[in-house]
This record gives sequence, C-alpha cells and structure tokens, in this order.
Amino acid sequence: MKLIYVIAFSILLPVTLLAQNKDSFIVEGKDTTVIIDKGTFTLKPVIVRNHMDYESLLSRIQNDTTFYKAFRNLHVVEFSSYNNISIRDKKDNVQASYYSKATQHRENNCRYTETTDQKTTGDFFDKDGNYNYLTGEMYASIFLTKGKVCGENNIVAGRVFNTSDKSGTEKHKEQLKMLFFNPGRKIPGIPFIGNKLDLYDEDAHKLYDYTLDYDTYKGNYVYIFSIKPKDDLGFFQKNDVVVDEMTTMFDAKTMEVVGRTYSLSYKAGLYDFDVKIQVEMTHAGNLLVPETMRYKGNFSAITKKRERGEFTATLFDFK
Repeated sequence: MKLIYVIAFSILLPVTLLAQNKDSFIVEGKDTTVIIDKGTFTLKPVIVRNHMDYESLLSRIQNDTTFYKAFRNLHVVEFSSYNNISIRDKKDNVQASYYSKATQHRENNCRYTETTDQKTTGDFFDKDGNYNYLTGEMYASIFLTKGKVCGENNIVAGRVFNTSDKSGTEKHKEQLKMLFFNPGRKIPGIPFIGNKLDLYDEDAHKLYDYTLDYDTYKGNYVYIFSIKPKDDLGFFQKNDVVVDEMTTMFDAKTMEVVGRTYSLSYKAGLYDFDVKIQVEMTHAGNLLVPETMRYKGNFSAITKKRERGEFTATLFDFK
C-alpha cells in the first residue's frame, strides 16, 4: 500500500505545483494551456515536465529589452559589415541596388563609418547623394553613419520611440524602427492599425496563439516563444491580424534574445505593408549585438509610392 501512495504522490506532485501558479489545464504528454492575467498561453511538454517557472519566463519575455539593447550596442563598438540592399519593381526585377563593405570606427566617444568597395545601380541615390528610397535610409540609420556621431550610449532604460515631433520621411523611419526593434507593441501615428500591433492586451489574445517551448539553438539551450494567428478566426477577426508570425529564441541562462523571425502584413484603403525580418545575434565581448539581419518589405502609403525593398546586413570583426 505504501508503494501505491509513493507512486500516486510522484505523479500528482508536478501537476499540483503547476496548478498552484495559475489556472492550468494539464494533459500528460500533450501541450498544456495556462491562463495568466486573462491571457491564454500554450506550454510544450518539456516546459511542464521540467517544472519550469513559466509565469516568470513569460513575464520576462513580454518585457524584454535585450533585442533593442543589442542594436543600441552597435553605437558603442567597432565593427565591419557587408551591406546589400536592393529595390525591386513589380515584376521582381532589381531597379536599384547598393553594396559596400563598411567599418565603424570609434574615437573620443565618437563613431564614424569608413566605406569601401561601394557599388550602386539604378537610382539608388539622387544627384546630391541622398537616398531615393526609404529602405536605404532605414538601413543607413541602423548600420551606417553620415559623418561623426558623438556623445552616444547604449542605455535603453527610459528611451522611447516618439513620432509626435516628426513628419514625412522622418516619421516613417521612426515607425519602421518601432516595427524592427519593438514588435508587438503599439505604434502611434498609423491610422486604424497602431493599437492592433499590441500583442499582449486582452483583445490580442482573442486573435493569436502564444506558445512557449524549450530546445537547442546553435548548441545552446533556448526558450522559444512563438505568436501566430489562431486557425479558427472569422472573416472580421482576420482583418484585425497584423502579425502573421513571430518566433523569438531566448538564451536559457541569460534570457537574452539570440534570434528572432517575424512577419507582419496589413492592407487598408490608404496604405498597406508586408514585412519579413530575420535577426541573429552574437556577442562583442560581453555585449549582445546583431550578427545578421535580413529584411524584405513591400509597402505603400498615401504620401509615398510603393516600395519593394530588401537587404541583408552581415556584421563581423567586433571590437
């Protein structure tokens, strides 16, 4: 009889511990659904089996700043990069392109870019050397500098994106940066859509499935958090979906983002966009930095003609 009690206790204890955290609906060997702050999340069996503190994990994931921090770290290190940008027409032919190798130097708290092997085709630049395309401007604002930039730091606490004091191209660039660096949060200044980008409010949980898994990536253990639209959405609900897929991998020890893939799309009367982005991280010393970034976007707005751009940034030789 004692043996039966021991066996029963060993089976029920993990379920009891999980149920003490939040409402849980557990089926042995299958995915587990948990409800946290009115949001529903799916846990893969490995998360449940190893009694991982999923509530704390999900909280840290939703409030992550390491992804944006990695790009801010580029402001305080030296690195080299291969830069490939192309603009395509509606038949997917290249109509303008840019290639270069660049090295970012730092001296006296200032950084500047030295560009070599630069090649362009089409009307990538205008006659004054300015970018003809928003894709090029966005790329340069992330990875290249124009002249010297001084007095920067990599602090992200308290730093917020703001479009209220910007207009035209500068406002579009700021909005694109929000899509790049803070996906899943509201973006002001985009009619009909800004609030739909918030992936963590109660309305979003009616549209998306949220899944937490645990696996290996490049030889290290990672948590994998994915967000995808629900399969059974109605016609009008599908019109509220902006994020087609977002998968983020977090280092299991440090909770730093080590990789992210996401795609977003939306169509409205005055504008539309279809954007796919993939980012892989590495370290420069103890600083997390992007190693590769791939982007493919197709967008149109009432103030801008349609643009189909793509780029690949390959960063290396960090110092």
